Amino acid sequence: MLYYRSCLLKLPLYESSKSLLDKIEKNTVVTIATSTGSGKSTLLPALLIAEGYNRVWVTQPHRLPCTSICNRVNKTMMNIKDRFPLAGWSVSGAERNTDAQILYLTDGLLKERLLFNSNFIENEIRGDKRIVLFVDEVHERSINIDLCLALIARLLTEQPSLRLKLKVIISSATLDKSVPNLFRQIPQLKFDQYQMPFSQTLHKVETIYRPKENILDVVQELCRKRQRHDQILCFVSSVTDVYQYCNLLDKLSHGIVIAHPLVQSQSASEQQRCIEHGTIFFSTTVAETSLTFPLLKYVVDTGTINVSIYDPKAKQTTLKEVPASESTIKQRLGRLGRTNPGEYHALYDSKMERRTYPKPYTMGYLI
Repeated sequence: MLYYRSCLLKLPLYESSKSLLDKIEKNTVVTIATSTGSGKSTLLPALLIAEGYNRVWVTQPHRLPCTSICNRVNKTMMNIKDRFPLAGWSVSGAERNTDAQILYLTDGLLKERLLFNSNFIENEIRGDKRIVLFVDEVHERSINIDLCLALIARLLTEQPSLRLKLKVIISSATLDKSVPNLFRQIPQLKFDQYQMPFSQTLHKVETIYRPKENILDVVQELCRKRQRHDQILCFVSSVTDVYQYCNLLDKLSHGIVIAHPLVQSQSASEQQRCIEHGTIFFSTTVAETSLTFPLLKYVVDTGTINVSIYDPKAKQTTLKEVPASESTIKQRLGRLGRTNPGEYHALYDSKMERRTYPKPYTMGYLI
């Protein structure tokens, strides 16, 4: 039944799923690089369950994707006769159906389990059980993601017997070379990579460069030209900027234009309500991945991002605003073109030099 429902979704990943599943079966660790909207976060976990794996743990960098992807999987992969949900979710302070075969959780929660529960994996693979640790959206290279990768690598190094029952999938729309290099260092570990051909968006997306324009001026202009229900998503670098621009837009429009913040500290239900009922959003990295805005028409991007930089000598982490990497820009651009044509308004120079991937700041110190 899962194979049949997976086929009905017509997601790009399904066409090459047989070769990908073969790679996963033959190796302990597989890295996957696919375009946004391919189905790697929704389709692949369901196919793994259909292949006979007992549980699949899928990490996400933010709270909202954990709940939204889980709901999407249950909606598309189940029918009214199914007694138990296929997928559950767990975020800090809230969870639902955590005994489900597929569990979507934040990378911070997986990090905690790997750090403080030494029997975590052993308890999951008792008997003949086989499980999959699926670390998704690795392109963000947050401290939690790097710690998860380092802890998994250490686990596979120190306990080679786990390789028989544990599969590790490391996935993103784009993937830095340092990730596969980390796992190639582990002796006798079966490792492979999978690169899915880039798939075009379903609808046309136009890119417009506006490097010297103010973000609020651009948003107000788009408000005047858009259709009533068209959604506008704006990417800024910090949570402070998110709330500041929402408040300023409210004042400039005398309360006529209402913008909604999308930030990590919000509850998943609050974020979901914003997406379902709002039309203008300001966000940091929270809205970059795994979310589908039903009527998104415009993305306005400052082209910047705040990164956490860990200083091992000072033993502290600081935030620094830097130009977003090419992979991050692709993720933001990838929000468009899924349900209708769109426009990407870039508030930066098209000739600006950018790193291909975000710089990993922690993993080198852990292994």
